[in-house]
Amino acid sequence: MNVIGSRPDGWWKDRGRAMATLIANLDRWASGQPDQTDTVTVVFERPPSTLITSSVVEVAHAPRAAANSADDEIIRLVQADAAPHEIRVVTSDKALSDRVQSLGADVFPAASFRDLVDPRGR
Repeated sequence: MNVIGSRPDGWWKDRGRAMATLIANLDRWASGQPDQTDTVTVVFERPPSTLITSSVVEVAHAPRAAANSADDEIIRLVQADAAPHEIRVVTSDKALSDRVQSLGADVFPAASFRDLVDPRGR
């Protein structure tokens, strides 16, 4: 939701649609990348209300919806990875940035990433 919330475009009126739109934009963006061996994973705090599928984006969610539960799931995923230095986490949350960087991952600002994957809304 950090990426979705980086632009005040009314996303809060229909979170499910905003989540599906993000995945569609990521799917289109990731499919156009020269190195399609990279994994793109989105972590939501709760499962989407309707099934969202993608051929190139892994859609994940925290085990239990709660404040910062998606952040905790991102940390778990980074910690479990054999090569955390190859992971880039997209967020503008300072606490999450500090946590993933301490594990060796890189951080990319959410608003800049949203402009990259969805340039129409700029």
